[in-house]
Amino acid sequence: MRRLRLPIRGPRLLPKAGAVVFSVLCVLCSVCALGFPSLRSAPPEAVRTPDRASRITSEVLRLTEEVEETRHQYEQAQHAATAHKARAQEIGRRLQGRRAVSDTLREDLGSAARAQYRTGGFTTVPEDDSEADDPFDLMALQLPDARRRARLARMLDEDDRKSRSLFAEEQALAAEQAGADRDREELQARVRVSEARLTAAREDLDAMAQGALDSGRCSPLRLDRAAAGGGTAKDQAVAQANGRWTRPVTSYQLTAGFGGVGANWASTHSGQDFAVPSGTPVRAIGAGTVVATGCGGAFGISLVVQHDDGWYSQYAHLAAMFVTPGQQVRAGQWIGLSGTTGNSTGPHLHFEIRTSPEFGSAVDPVPWLNARGVRL
Repeated sequence: MRRLRLPIRGPRLLPKAGAVVFSVLCVLCSVCALGFPSLRSAPPEAVRTPDRASRITSEVLRLTEEVEETRHQYEQAQHAATAHKARAQEIGRRLQGRRAVSDTLREDLGSAARAQYRTGGFTTVPEDDSEADDPFDLMALQLPDARRRARLARMLDEDDRKSRSLFAEEQALAAEQAGADRDREELQARVRVSEARLTAAREDLDAMAQGALDSGRCSPLRLDRAAAGGGTAKDQAVAQANGRWTRPVTSYQLTAGFGGVGANWASTHSGQDFAVPSGTPVRAIGAGTVVATGCGGAFGISLVVQHDDGWYSQYAHLAAMFVTPGQQVRAGQWIGLSGTTGNSTGPHLHFEIRTSPEFGSAVDPVPWLNARGVRL
C-alpha cells in the first residue's frame, strides 16, 4: 500500500488579498482584547454570580448571628461577674460582722475565766457573808454563771464554724472570679473580631447591591439557608404572637417619620424610616403577594406586597431581595435585606403603607400598624 504524501500548505500559499485580510483581523482582535477588558477572561472574584452574591448574603447573616450570640454570652458573663462581686461584698460584710461578734464572745468568756481564777472558782459573790455558810447555796448561786459560760463557748464554736464556711466560700468565689475574668476577656476579644468581620461583610454586601443597580439587574437571591423559605423560627413565632401583622424589622431605631420635610425628599417624606445596619433581615408585615420589585431610582432596590385586605406595603433601599413578583409571602417571612441603595444617606429601611402599588398613595404607617396591634 502506497502512503499518500499531501503537500503542506502554510500562509505563503494563501492568495495575497486573503493574507492581508487575515493579518488585519488578527490586529483588530488584539486591539479589542486590550481595549475592552470584558473580552478578556476576568478573575473569578470580579465576576458577579448568583452563587457569589448568595455567599456574601449568607456570610452577613451568619456573622450577624455570631456577633449577637457572642455579645449575649459576654452580657451573661458580665451579669455573672456583677453577681459574684455582690456576693463577695456580702460575704465580706458578714465576715466582718462575725469577727466583731467573735471578739465580743471571746472577751466575755475571757472575763468570766479571769473572774473565776481570782475567786478560786467562783464567779458570783454573795451579797453578804451569811449566804456563804452553806456550800450548796453557794454552788446554786454559781449555776447561772456556769450555764452562761457554757452558752458562750457553744456560741463561739458556732461562730467559728460559720466564719470558716464564709471564708471558704469567699476563697471559692475569688477563684471563680479569676476564671470568669479570663472568659470575659476572651469573649470581648471574640466580639471585636466578629464585629470587624461583619463590618467587612456588610461593605461587600453594599458594594454588591450598588453593582446590581449599576448593571440594572437586581435579581432575587437564593440563600444557602432556610431563610430563603421564610425566615427563622423566631421570626415566625413573633409574627404568630402578634397575630396577622408584625414589624418589618425586629431591632431598630425610628428616624425620619411620615410627612417630614427635608433636603432629602422632593416634597414630604412618604414613609417611616427604620435605622438598621446593612444586611438586617426585612420581613413581610403580613400575608400577601409580591406585586412589584424595583431596581434603581430614589428607592434603589425595593419591592411592594399586596395584602389580603387590599392594602400595600413597600420596602425600599434594600441591599438584596429574596422574592419575585407573584410570590406568596407570610407574616414575618424574610423578603430581603436592608441596605443603602437609591437616595439614601445611610443604611436603613424605608417603609410605606399604600392604598395602591404606586408612589403617592402612602398613609402614615405608624398609626396604621398601631391599629393592627403592632407597636413601634
